[in-house]
Amino acid sequence: MVESVLLSIPQPYRALAIKHRELVKFAVVGGTTWVIDTLVFLVLKSGVLESKPITAKVIAVLIATIVSYVLNREWSFRTRGGRERHHEAALFFLISGLGVAVYTAPLAISRYLLDLQVPAVTMFTQEVADFVSGQILGVLAGMAFRWWAFRRFVFPDTDVRRQVVEPVPPRD
Repeated sequence: MVESVLLSIPQPYRALAIKHRELVKFAVVGGTTWVIDTLVFLVLKSGVLESKPITAKVIAVLIATIVSYVLNREWSFRTRGGRERHHEAALFFLISGLGVAVYTAPLAISRYLLDLQVPAVTMFTQEVADFVSGQILGVLAGMAFRWWAFRRFVFPDTDVRRQVVEPVPPRD
């Protein structure tokens, strides 16, 4: 599937996408988990956790992180590894835990340092500030941190899990 999508990209972008295939896959996983994170965050923040946006954000990121581990391990970094699975998972979740701080820092700064919350600003301004700081700035900072840390610490070795396809013998 990835190969057919890559072949449909016009040149010179195709060569760039193929060269950075792993990053493209990581970005697709990131986009998928961003949607999950955003939906969970907005549902929680507009419902049971209306007065606790940071708690809503942390829960949303944790759910998205579980999905991220499965997709990154089995797809984005499927040929990388170098660690026993339990060690790899522990490092993934530790780094993702640090990522939660990176993800939520812009939202915390927006709400509590810049005081972009009701009654200091309108409800519309608060919601736009929450979205921009939590779902755009926080996600971009968190993804950059996680890309670097996953490749450096969680999946450090290349081509250790490469799947070898055995040739089919010719029929007589």
